Amino acid sequence: MTLVDGFGRSFHYLRLSVEDACNFRCAYCLPNGYKKTEADAPLSTAEIGRLVKGFAGLGFWKVRLTGGEPTVRRDIVEIAAATAATPGIRKVALSTNGWNLASLAPALKSAGVSAVNVSIDSLDRSRFAGLTGSDSLDNVMAGVERSLELGFETKVNAVLMKGLNDTEFGDFVGLTKTRPLSVRFIELMPAADNADFFAERHLKAEALITWLQENGWRERARKEGDGPARNFMKDGHKGSVGVIAPYAKDFCSSCNRLRVTSRGKLRLCLFSEKDHSLRDLLQEDSQLGAMQDKVKDLLGLKEVSHYLPEGKIGNTKHFAMMGG
Repeated sequence: MTLVDGFGRSFHYLRLSVEDACNFRCAYCLPNGYKKTEADAPLSTAEIGRLVKGFAGLGFWKVRLTGGEPTVRRDIVEIAAATAATPGIRKVALSTNGWNLASLAPALKSAGVSAVNVSIDSLDRSRFAGLTGSDSLDNVMAGVERSLELGFETKVNAVLMKGLNDTEFGDFVGLTKTRPLSVRFIELMPAADNADFFAERHLKAEALITWLQENGWRERARKEGDGPARNFMKDGHKGSVGVIAPYAKDFCSSCNRLRVTSRGKLRLCLFSEKDHSLRDLLQEDSQLGAMQDKVKDLLGLKEVSHYLPEGKIGNTKHFAMMGG
């Protein structure tokens, strides 16, 4: 089965937040640290299992476990294993700040995780500490190296920020020279809590694309499962460079994902005005069909695009709420 919306887009990719808490204080997300706002607990392992099974039955074959920071959950390995064991799921990925990835990576590999995305917004130790509130760049980089050693598909994600890390393009790209690593630059996106920061630090991704083209990088053809990222290759480099530019024309035309928050709310777009709870349909195995029917019905509400250029950012306070 393939889930298709009213604009002909096919959906097979579930981004599932398992925890909205985070132990970093990134400047564009949680500069003052995480503060609990939800009264109820995140989805249990059993609820997550039912959710993933339901989406797998709708043709979803890729699941990314996100946060907040998903590895602050003590049962993250069990969650990963249950997800990977679900019939129909072919790929389980994890997005993390990398704080304990070096030690956790072997268990995640054994659980069935095959890909990790690690957020690193600066390769300068003091700048990294200033941006994240954590002097842990060495630990994070050790996690990246361990992931590569274990054979994970490994990506480093850096949020573009004017005047903060825009002088580090060459350093980040240099990571791809000898490693089969994908470095991806993500255009800074607005949320309710970062309006002033966004106004000061937003940098259009076109500047980076121009830089790549001027330095011999060429865009590669899209592969199965690729989302809106544009990917670039260069002779002599084992890795690749990706650019995610949400303000680019037709960015949403290749959307292939749906999001579920850590409390079981379906989010049709990162910049939606409203979430739709599925949690009441995750309590018994017998509710599987009803949950799937609700997802199919709600997909009819998905719009052709976000409306960032018009200044509409949705109801998002910060991106830890749903994992980006």
